[in-house]
Amino acid sequence: MAYRLALLSSMMLLLAVAANAGGIAIYWGQNGGEGTLVETCSTGNYDFVNLAFLATFGNGQPPMINLAGHCDPYSNGCTNLTTDIKSCQAKGIKVMLTIGGAAGSYYLTSAADAKQVATYLWNNFLGGKSSTRPLGEAVLDGIDFDIEGGTTQHWDDLARYLSEYSSQGKKVYLTAAPQCPFPDAYIGTALKTGLFDYVWVQFYNNPPCQYSGGINSLEDAWKQWTAEIPATKIFLGLPASPAAAGSGYIPVGDLTSKVLPAIKSSAKYGGVMLWDKYHDDQSGYSSSIKSHV
Repeated sequence: MAYRLALLSSMMLLLAVAANAGGIAIYWGQNGGEGTLVETCSTGNYDFVNLAFLATFGNGQPPMINLAGHCDPYSNGCTNLTTDIKSCQAKGIKVMLTIGGAAGSYYLTSAADAKQVATYLWNNFLGGKSSTRPLGEAVLDGIDFDIEGGTTQHWDDLARYLSEYSSQGKKVYLTAAPQCPFPDAYIGTALKTGLFDYVWVQFYNNPPCQYSGGINSLEDAWKQWTAEIPATKIFLGLPASPAAAGSGYIPVGDLTSKVLPAIKSSAKYGGVMLWDKYHDDQSGYSSSIKSHV
Protein backbone atom coordinates (compact mmCIF):
# COMPACT_ATOMS: atom_id res chain seq x y z
CA MET A 1 0.00 0.00 0.00
CA ALA A 2 2.76 2.41 0.97
CA TYR A 3 4.55 1.55 -2.28
CA ARG A 4 1.41 2.26 -4.31
CA LEU A 5 0.93 5.58 -2.54
CA ALA A 6 4.55 6.51 -3.16
CA LEU A 7 4.16 5.56 -6.81
CA LEU A 8 0.95 7.57 -7.04
CA SER A 9 2.50 10.64 -5.45
CA SER A 10 5.54 10.47 -7.73
CA MET A 11 3.21 10.18 -10.73
CA MET A 12 1.22 13.19 -9.49
CA LEU A 13 4.48 15.12 -9.15
CA LEU A 14 5.49 14.19 -12.69
CA LEU A 15 2.09 15.30 -13.97
CA ALA A 16 2.38 18.61 -12.12
CA VAL A 17 5.83 19.20 -13.56
CA ALA A 18 4.66 18.22 -17.06
CA ALA A 19 1.64 20.49 -16.76
CA ASN A 20 3.94 23.42 -16.07
CA ALA A 21 6.53 22.48 -18.67
CA GLY A 22 7.15 25.47 -20.87
CA GLY A 23 8.13 26.03 -24.46
CA ILE A 24 10.77 28.10 -26.23
CA ALA A 25 10.00 30.93 -28.65
CA ILE A 26 12.75 32.10 -31.03
CA TYR A 27 13.15 35.10 -33.31
CA TRP A 28 14.37 34.32 -36.83
CA GLY A 29 15.00 36.60 -39.79
CA GLN A 30 17.59 39.21 -38.96
CA ASN A 31 20.78 37.35 -39.81
CA GLY A 32 21.43 35.46 -43.04
CA GLY A 33 23.94 33.27 -41.17
CA GLU A 34 21.38 31.68 -38.83
CA GLY A 35 20.28 28.86 -41.13
CA THR A 36 17.02 28.43 -43.01
CA LEU A 37 13.57 28.48 -41.47
CA VAL A 38 13.15 24.75 -42.10
CA GLU A 39 16.48 24.06 -40.34
CA THR A 40 15.34 26.22 -37.43
CA CYS A 41 12.17 24.17 -37.01
CA SER A 42 14.04 20.89 -37.44
CA THR A 43 16.14 21.46 -34.30
CA GLY A 44 13.21 20.32 -32.17
CA ASN A 45 13.99 23.10 -29.69
CA TYR A 46 11.32 25.65 -30.54
CA ASP A 47 7.54 25.84 -30.12
CA PHE A 48 7.18 29.30 -31.68
CA VAL A 49 9.17 30.94 -34.46
CA ASN A 50 8.70 34.68 -34.89
CA LEU A 51 9.58 35.97 -38.36
CA ALA A 52 11.26 39.35 -37.84
CA PHE A 53 10.30 41.92 -39.06
CA LEU A 54 7.54 43.67 -40.93
CA ALA A 55 9.35 46.91 -40.10
CA THR A 56 7.50 49.41 -42.31
CA PHE A 57 3.73 49.95 -42.10
CA GLY A 58 1.03 52.41 -41.09
CA ASN A 59 0.52 56.12 -41.76
CA GLY A 60 -0.06 55.42 -45.46
CA GLN A 61 3.35 53.81 -46.05
CA PRO A 62 3.58 50.78 -48.34
CA PRO A 63 4.21 47.92 -45.87
CA MET A 64 7.59 46.21 -46.29
CA ILE A 65 9.04 43.07 -44.75
CA ASN A 66 12.73 42.88 -43.91
CA LEU A 67 14.29 39.43 -43.49
CA ALA A 68 17.90 40.62 -43.82
CA GLY A 69 20.03 38.25 -45.90
CA HIS A 70 17.42 35.50 -46.15
CA CYS A 71 15.50 36.84 -49.14
CA ASP A 72 14.78 39.96 -51.16
CA PRO A 73 11.15 41.07 -50.81
CA TYR A 74 11.57 43.65 -53.59
CA SER A 75 11.90 40.85 -56.14
CA ASN A 76 9.28 38.58 -54.48
CA GLY A 77 12.19 36.46 -53.25
CA CYS A 78 10.56 35.72 -49.88
CA THR A 79 7.63 33.79 -51.39
CA ASN A 80 9.93 30.75 -51.38
CA LEU A 81 9.47 30.61 -47.60
CA THR A 82 5.96 29.17 -48.04
CA THR A 83 7.26 25.59 -48.06
CA ASP A 84 9.41 26.18 -44.97
CA ILE A 85 6.50 27.76 -43.07
CA LYS A 86 4.22 24.83 -43.86
CA SER A 87 6.95 22.39 -42.81
CA CYS A 88 7.26 24.15 -39.43
CA GLN A 89 3.50 24.17 -38.92
CA ALA A 90 3.30 20.46 -39.77
CA LYS A 91 5.59 19.89 -36.75
CA GLY A 92 3.13 21.75 -34.51
CA ILE A 93 5.26 24.91 -34.39
CA LYS A 94 3.41 28.21 -34.48
CA VAL A 95 4.92 30.65 -37.00
CA MET A 96 4.20 34.31 -36.29
CA LEU A 97 4.91 37.50 -38.20
CA THR A 98 6.59 40.07 -35.97
CA ILE A 99 5.65 43.66 -36.70
CA GLY A 100 7.80 46.55 -35.52
CA GLY A 101 11.29 46.04 -34.15
CA ALA A 102 13.90 48.36 -32.72
CA ALA A 103 14.72 50.05 -36.03
CA GLY A 104 11.59 50.26 -38.13
CA SER A 105 9.42 52.93 -39.73
CA TYR A 106 5.99 52.23 -38.30
CA TYR A 107 3.24 54.39 -36.92
CA LEU A 108 -0.53 54.24 -36.43
CA THR A 109 -2.29 57.58 -36.85
CA SER A 110 -5.86 56.54 -36.00
CA ALA A 111 -8.24 53.64 -35.45
CA ALA A 112 -8.95 53.75 -39.19
CA ASP A 113 -5.22 53.42 -39.90
CA ALA A 114 -5.08 50.44 -37.51
CA LYS A 115 -7.99 48.85 -39.39
CA GLN A 116 -6.19 49.34 -42.70
CA VAL A 117 -3.05 47.66 -41.32
CA ALA A 118 -5.12 44.79 -39.91
CA THR A 119 -6.78 44.27 -43.31
CA TYR A 120 -3.37 44.29 -44.99
CA LEU A 121 -1.98 41.72 -42.52
CA TRP A 122 -5.04 39.48 -42.92
CA ASN A 123 -4.93 39.54 -46.73
CA ASN A 124 -1.16 39.23 -47.10
CA PHE A 125 -0.01 36.97 -44.24
CA LEU A 126 -3.07 35.37 -42.64
CA GLY A 127 -6.26 33.80 -43.98
CA GLY A 128 -7.20 36.43 -46.53
CA LYS A 129 -6.40 36.70 -50.22
CA SER A 130 -3.99 38.93 -52.10
CA SER A 131 -1.96 38.68 -55.29
CA THR A 132 1.05 40.18 -53.52
CA ARG A 133 1.57 37.92 -50.49
CA PRO A 134 5.23 38.51 -49.50
CA LEU A 135 5.69 35.00 -48.04
CA GLY A 136 3.53 33.23 -50.60
CA GLU A 137 0.37 31.25 -49.90
CA ALA A 138 1.31 29.95 -46.43
CA VAL A 139 -1.09 31.13 -43.72
CA LEU A 140 0.80 32.27 -40.64
CA ASP A 141 -0.52 31.54 -37.16
CA GLY A 142 -0.74 35.12 -36.03
CA ILE A 143 0.89 38.48 -35.41
CA ASP A 144 3.59 39.30 -32.87
CA PHE A 145 3.78 42.92 -31.64
CA ASP A 146 7.36 44.10 -31.02
CA ILE A 147 6.56 47.79 -30.77
CA GLU A 148 9.55 49.82 -29.63
CA GLY A 149 8.84 53.20 -31.21
CA GLY A 150 6.49 55.25 -33.34
CA THR A 151 3.41 55.86 -31.24
CA THR A 152 1.76 54.70 -28.04
CA GLN A 153 -1.68 54.97 -29.64
CA HIS A 154 -4.02 52.55 -31.49
CA TRP A 155 -2.17 49.27 -30.87
CA ASP A 156 -5.24 48.18 -28.92
CA ASP A 157 -7.35 48.97 -32.00
CA LEU A 158 -5.02 46.88 -34.17
CA ALA A 159 -5.26 43.96 -31.72
CA ARG A 160 -9.08 44.16 -31.75
CA TYR A 161 -9.32 44.27 -35.54
CA LEU A 162 -6.91 41.34 -35.91
CA SER A 163 -8.67 39.23 -33.29
CA GLU A 164 -12.00 39.71 -35.08
CA TYR A 165 -10.58 37.70 -38.00
CA SER A 166 -10.48 34.61 -35.75
CA SER A 167 -14.21 34.29 -36.43
CA GLN A 168 -13.44 33.56 -40.09
CA GLY A 169 -12.03 30.09 -39.44
CA LYS A 170 -8.47 29.61 -38.22
CA LYS A 171 -7.68 31.39 -34.96
CA VAL A 172 -5.40 34.41 -35.28
CA TYR A 173 -2.95 34.26 -32.39
CA LEU A 174 -1.71 37.53 -30.94
CA THR A 175 1.61 37.71 -29.14
CA ALA A 176 3.80 40.57 -27.94
CA ALA A 177 7.31 41.38 -26.76
CA PRO A 178 7.04 44.27 -24.29
CA GLN A 179 9.95 45.60 -22.21
CA CYS A 180 9.99 44.44 -18.57
CA PRO A 181 9.45 47.86 -16.91
CA PHE A 182 5.70 47.81 -16.20
CA PRO A 183 3.55 48.94 -17.92
CA ASP A 184 5.14 48.84 -21.36
CA ALA A 185 5.50 52.38 -22.73
CA TYR A 186 4.12 51.54 -26.18
CA ILE A 187 1.70 48.62 -25.93
CA GLY A 188 0.69 48.76 -22.26
CA THR A 189 -2.88 49.69 -23.19
CA ALA A 190 -3.14 47.00 -25.89
CA LEU A 191 -1.96 44.32 -23.47
CA LYS A 192 -4.79 45.21 -21.09
CA THR A 193 -7.40 44.18 -23.70
CA GLY A 194 -6.98 40.51 -22.83
CA LEU A 195 -6.68 39.68 -26.54
CA PHE A 196 -3.06 38.49 -26.38
CA ASP A 197 -2.41 34.78 -26.11
CA TYR A 198 1.31 34.81 -25.35
CA VAL A 199 3.41 37.67 -24.03
CA TRP A 200 7.21 37.28 -24.06
CA VAL A 201 8.53 40.05 -21.83
CA GLN A 202 12.00 41.37 -22.67
CA PHE A 203 13.99 40.92 -19.46
CA TYR A 204 17.10 42.35 -21.14
CA ASN A 205 18.47 45.79 -21.98
CA ASN A 206 16.36 46.85 -18.99
CA PRO A 207 18.59 46.99 -15.85
CA PRO A 208 15.76 47.89 -13.40
CA CYS A 209 13.99 44.56 -13.90
CA GLN A 210 16.48 42.14 -15.46
CA TYR A 211 18.67 39.55 -13.74
CA SER A 212 21.97 40.87 -12.46
CA GLY A 213 23.28 38.14 -10.17
CA GLY A 214 20.40 38.69 -7.76
CA ILE A 215 16.88 37.61 -8.63
CA ASN A 216 14.73 40.06 -6.64
CA SER A 217 14.08 42.75 -9.26
CA LEU A 218 13.35 40.20 -11.99
CA GLU A 219 11.06 38.22 -9.71
CA ASP A 220 9.14 41.35 -8.63
CA ALA A 221 8.64 42.36 -12.27
CA TRP A 222 7.60 38.81 -13.21
CA LYS A 223 4.94 38.81 -10.47
CA GLN A 224 3.56 42.14 -11.68
CA TRP A 225 3.37 40.98 -15.30
CA THR A 226 1.67 37.70 -14.43
CA ALA A 227 -0.75 39.37 -12.01
CA GLU A 228 -1.80 42.32 -14.15
CA ILE A 229 -1.70 41.20 -17.78
CA PRO A 230 -4.67 39.05 -18.88
CA ALA A 231 -2.72 36.82 -21.28
CA THR A 232 -2.89 33.04 -21.52
CA LYS A 233 0.84 32.62 -20.87
CA ILE A 234 3.78 34.89 -20.03
CA PHE A 235 7.29 34.01 -21.21
CA LEU A 236 10.68 35.07 -19.85
CA GLY A 237 12.40 36.89 -22.74
CA LEU A 238 16.20 36.57 -22.76
CA PRO A 239 19.23 37.07 -25.02
CA ALA A 240 20.51 33.73 -26.34
CA SER A 241 24.13 34.80 -25.78
CA PRO A 242 26.00 37.68 -24.10
CA ALA A 243 26.50 39.24 -27.55
CA ALA A 244 22.76 39.17 -28.36
CA ALA A 245 21.94 42.17 -26.14
CA GLY A 246 23.61 45.02 -24.30
CA SER A 247 22.72 43.48 -20.93
CA GLY A 248 20.50 40.88 -19.30
CA TYR A 249 22.14 37.62 -20.38
CA ILE A 250 21.60 34.89 -17.77
CA PRO A 251 24.22 32.11 -17.62
CA VAL A 252 22.62 28.67 -18.12
CA GLY A 253 23.48 27.54 -14.57
CA ASP A 254 21.86 30.60 -13.00
CA LEU A 255 18.76 30.26 -15.19
CA THR A 256 18.20 26.61 -14.35
CA SER A 257 19.11 26.74 -10.66
CA LYS A 258 17.80 30.17 -9.59
CA VAL A 259 15.54 31.94 -12.06
CA LEU A 260 13.30 29.22 -13.52
CA PRO A 261 12.57 27.62 -10.11
CA ALA A 262 11.43 31.05 -8.88
CA ILE A 263 8.96 31.72 -11.72
CA LYS A 264 7.74 28.31 -12.89
CA SER A 265 5.20 27.99 -10.08
CA SER A 266 3.13 30.71 -11.73
CA ALA A 267 0.03 29.36 -13.48
CA LYS A 268 0.74 31.79 -16.31
CA TYR A 269 4.33 30.60 -16.87
CA GLY A 270 4.68 29.74 -20.56
CA GLY A 271 8.41 29.26 -21.07
CA VAL A 272 11.35 31.23 -22.43
CA MET A 273 11.69 33.51 -25.45
CA LEU A 274 15.14 33.94 -27.01
CA TRP A 275 16.65 36.66 -29.18
CA ASP A 276 17.66 35.26 -31.58
CA LYS A 277 18.32 32.16 -33.71
CA TYR A 278 21.73 33.38 -34.88
CA HIS A 279 22.99 33.89 -31.33
CA ASP A 280 21.38 30.64 -30.20
CA ASP A 281 23.39 28.85 -32.89
CA GLN A 282 26.58 30.38 -31.49
CA SER A 283 25.85 29.57 -27.85
CA GLY A 284 23.72 26.41 -27.90
CA TYR A 285 21.57 28.11 -25.24
CA SER A 286 18.21 26.57 -26.18
CA SER A 287 19.68 23.05 -26.23
CA SER A 288 21.23 23.65 -22.80
CA ILE A 289 18.01 24.90 -21.18
CA LYS A 290 15.29 22.95 -23.03
CA SER A 291 14.92 20.15 -20.47
CA HIS A 292 14.57 22.72 -17.66
CA VAL A 293 12.08 25.06 -19.35
